[in-house]
Amino acid sequence: MSEAGPSRVNSGEKSQVTDGVLDKVEKGKKKDLDLSDNDDTDSDNDYSEKTKDNTRKESGTIRRIVGTLRVIKSWVTRENHQDSVARADSFLERFALGAPQEAASRPSDFESKYILQVLDKSGNKYYRWLVVVTVAVMYNMYVIVARAAFNDLQTHYRPVWFTLDYICDFIYVIDMFVKFRTGYLDQGLLVTDRKLLAKHYMKSRTFVLDCISLFPADLFLLVKENAALRFSRLLRFPRALECFDRTETITNYPNFFRIVNLIMYIVIIIHWNACLYFEISKTIGYGEDGWVYNNTGEWKSLRRQYIYCLYWSTLTLTTIGETPAPETDVEYAFVIVDFLVGVLIFATIVGNVGSMISNMNLARADFQSRMDGIKQYMRLRKVSKELEGRVIKWFDYLWSNKKTLDEEAILNALPEKLRAEIALHVHLDTLRQVSIFSDCEPGLLVELVLKLKPQVYSPGDYICRKGDIGREMYIVKQGKLDVVSEDGKIVFVTLGDGSYFGELSILNVPGSLSGNRRTASVRSVGYSDLFCLSKDDLLVALKEYPEAKKMLEERGKQILRKDDLIDEEVARRGGKSPDEIKQQELLSSVEERLETLQTKFSRLLAEYHKSQMKLKQRITKLEKKSKLEKEQSDNKDTKPKHKSSKHPKNSQESQPVA
Repeated sequence: MSEAGPSRVNSGEKSQVTDGVLDKVEKGKKKDLDLSDNDDTDSDNDYSEKTKDNTRKESGTIRRIVGTLRVIKSWVTRENHQDSVARADSFLERFALGAPQEAASRPSDFESKYILQVLDKSGNKYYRWLVVVTVAVMYNMYVIVARAAFNDLQTHYRPVWFTLDYICDFIYVIDMFVKFRTGYLDQGLLVTDRKLLAKHYMKSRTFVLDCISLFPADLFLLVKENAALRFSRLLRFPRALECFDRTETITNYPNFFRIVNLIMYIVIIIHWNACLYFEISKTIGYGEDGWVYNNTGEWKSLRRQYIYCLYWSTLTLTTIGETPAPETDVEYAFVIVDFLVGVLIFATIVGNVGSMISNMNLARADFQSRMDGIKQYMRLRKVSKELEGRVIKWFDYLWSNKKTLDEEAILNALPEKLRAEIALHVHLDTLRQVSIFSDCEPGLLVELVLKLKPQVYSPGDYICRKGDIGREMYIVKQGKLDVVSEDGKIVFVTLGDGSYFGELSILNVPGSLSGNRRTASVRSVGYSDLFCLSKDDLLVALKEYPEAKKMLEERGKQILRKDDLIDEEVARRGGKSPDEIKQQELLSSVEERLETLQTKFSRLLAEYHKSQMKLKQRITKLEKKSKLEKEQSDNKDTKPKHKSSKHPKNSQESQPVA
């Protein structure tokens, strides 16, 4: 039975009990009041008035208490009902698993927060737990093999290893519970059902490896001092690889992390090889020949043992050599394998480091190639040194301020919705600063934000000149711009961050006295970052929003009216001359006539088709009728012929044979 059912029953029983108690209280109080009234009739008038006043006060107090209780009761029942409805209409219960689920008992706050919580693999909590598990895995990867090879390391620090080992084992156990609560995607939805999560985990290969990694082989340590029994703990290494992959994905410095990760792998391989060399020396016998470790004198210390083995492993795996030559077959085989592994490691290091460095300098190399191409072109075309210097300074500014990225090419790799969200986050506040776009529809703002293009101007560059045809509007993101006269000597005003200009030239406001021409020249004072919106992009976006287009034209008219830069008569005509209006009227009348002719022609076609159908039906009927008549006439002609053919035959039979 689901939880909603008992919750409703309990709430109903509570409400019935509460109503019964309140009714009893009211009835008992009424009886007390009646008894008190009867007793008052036998007493004096003054005393009766006093008692009546007291009973009225008491009854008023009780009524207030009863009213408060009723309010509390209604609030409690309504809250329980809302909780049950909310649980019954849960989105995850209906859609997360593809089938309806029964409502479970409501967990406590501790259970819902720590025990029953389902982790998403893409969430931060899951990643933090991966880091904790990775620390335990790397401890086992580095320490277990060293303790198995170096006996002094195992015996001298036994309490430390005992504590750290079982802390890591406890982390492994918790990690299994975490995997039982780790969600997975099914048809695009995160599965949160505990039974399905447990079934999914137990059917996987990871569950078997996790169980083997927790095999309690440590019990044998009570009999024999050998840390090699804990090698099963290394089966959790895939968790560390998962953590490394996630870190490389989310970090802002992936190349640096790849280098650190590569160095870590190399150190682990050298460490394992050093421990293996010491173990082989122990098996062959210390000091038996010149190749094995000589464990005598000062070489018996644990520090010297590990440092020398690590030194020998580093020289061998890096193929440097300069180590004692092997003497037995086992030693030769081990050194050959080490050299092969060293060659692979060296090739891996060179390849990975080279690719990482090339990736780190890829943007710089691309930028430098473009800059070299521009320089070569300017030398070929014999551009002046002044202009060449300005171009080089412009490139230097782009590189120093990290403005060399091709934003459009980078964002094209994303879906349209994500690209729109990024563009809104970057450009929406800037676009809203333009007054004519402040109250536009959100859909139109999204379209316009995607069409904004960044541009950078160097000192002294003219963004536009007076009299130029306006095809773009500009929004100042950073920098200073001077609005100057035609000769550039007089500065009318200086535009700063958030300013904009050219919005009227891309709207084609009818009746504008300036037409589509720039009314002033705008020059960059220093290096300026602008956003540009072209006229073509605006018109394409406004095709889907005709109401917004009308609103923008009205706002443009209002701005022009303030400056007396609009012809009202032309504006009422929509910016058209009288001849154009007459031509438009003629065209509209011709269109109306064409429409009437088209309707008449369609009617004639319909009538023609009907007459054709009737004619075809009549022809088919006549054909059938003529066919029947012909068949009947043929039948009549064939009957007399049969009769005449029979008479001669009979006459021949009747004549005697001569």
